[in-house]
Amino acid sequence: MAAFFAVLGPGLLAGLSDDDPAGITTYSVLGTDFGYRLLWIVPASTLLLVQFHWLAVRIGAVTGLGFVGAIRQRWGKGLGYLAVLGLLFANFGTICAEYAGIAAAGSLVGLPNWLSTPIAAVLISLLVVLGSFHRVERVLLLISSTLALYIIDGILAAPDWSQVLHHSMWPHWPDSPAGWVVIAATLGTTLAPWGLAFIQSYAVDKKITVEKLRWERVDVLIGSILTGLIGLAIAIACAATLHRAGVHIQDARDAAAALRPLAGSFATVLFGAGLLGASLLAAAVVPLATAYSIAEGVGAPASLDLDSRHFQWFYAAFIGLTVAAAAVVSLPGLPLIPLIYSSQVLNAVVLPLHVIALQLLSRDVRVMGSARSGWASSLAAWLSISLICACVAALAASELGWLGRL
Repeated sequence: MAAFFAVLGPGLLAGLSDDDPAGITTYSVLGTDFGYRLLWIVPASTLLLVQFHWLAVRIGAVTGLGFVGAIRQRWGKGLGYLAVLGLLFANFGTICAEYAGIAAAGSLVGLPNWLSTPIAAVLISLLVVLGSFHRVERVLLLISSTLALYIIDGILAAPDWSQVLHHSMWPHWPDSPAGWVVIAATLGTTLAPWGLAFIQSYAVDKKITVEKLRWERVDVLIGSILTGLIGLAIAIACAATLHRAGVHIQDARDAAAALRPLAGSFATVLFGAGLLGASLLAAAVVPLATAYSIAEGVGAPASLDLDSRHFQWFYAAFIGLTVAAAAVVSLPGLPLIPLIYSSQVLNAVVLPLHVIALQLLSRDVRVMGSARSGWASSLAAWLSISLICACVAALAASELGWLGRL
């Protein structure tokens, strides 16, 4: 058991940080607009999360390289730079979404976003830059425990459990373009490219080795299952209350406020507290994932244990991203909701490229040596990649109106 606690962290943090403000908004819209009908996409995404998080951790443990570092070594600097640009482009909207979540949680108690956002940015930056790896990890794990509040919210909503079970187990296809968008957004927020990049780089930073992989598999499994349960609880809470009442929302703050007359003030407090915890966790993790990738892309060290008294690409990237996102969210009148939701759809579009790269790396004997993936796991991965690509293609077809003409 001591061996398990020694590797605990990458799976939990990478998984639970997927339940970020953008994720909470997406799960809330899933339940509010579609009731129980599309709940199946959450367990399906969770299975994919287990599969690809484990694949990323294995590659990191075998090679000692993060995602961008492995691409740079295998295919050269050019593709390494392209990977950095892709992740930076996809991640920045998500980082803004995390600070929008902090602003939304602050607004529930009357704090303006120009105050709550900069304070959070300063505190998170001080923790990451001045703290050691283990100190940062302990604080983030403590913050992540607040997400359990959503499970309580799902139970308090008193849903129809027979409907929950049925629609969680049996797929029902959307009957509108909006349904395909929410499926793609749910897939993109659960199995986010930044989460895959983070878990691989973080496992390397934590010095997870091949010998420790047996216990790390448990960490990945627990983190992924908790992520799915929390996402499902949010969707169930909104389906049982807001959908039933015919309420429409745009973001997680709307969901928290709308719950008050339907499920009581306690449910609203739990939802708001969970939103704040999720926002703080992801506001640290998503810039970290991006900073790891940027440092790996330029061939610089990437670790939370670097000397912060001298210039480091890793810390410079983290602070730059944090300041930029906090500044954007502090702007008055900015349409944050389209930014949040679009960032999750963009994650789904970028996701196929990321998982294909992971699969190619895992099968390459020049990268993995004798630890490369076998034919069975490779077949399972390609089947999953086909499913992901099909969801993205269905999204594109629905947006172009093709599905309606079939």
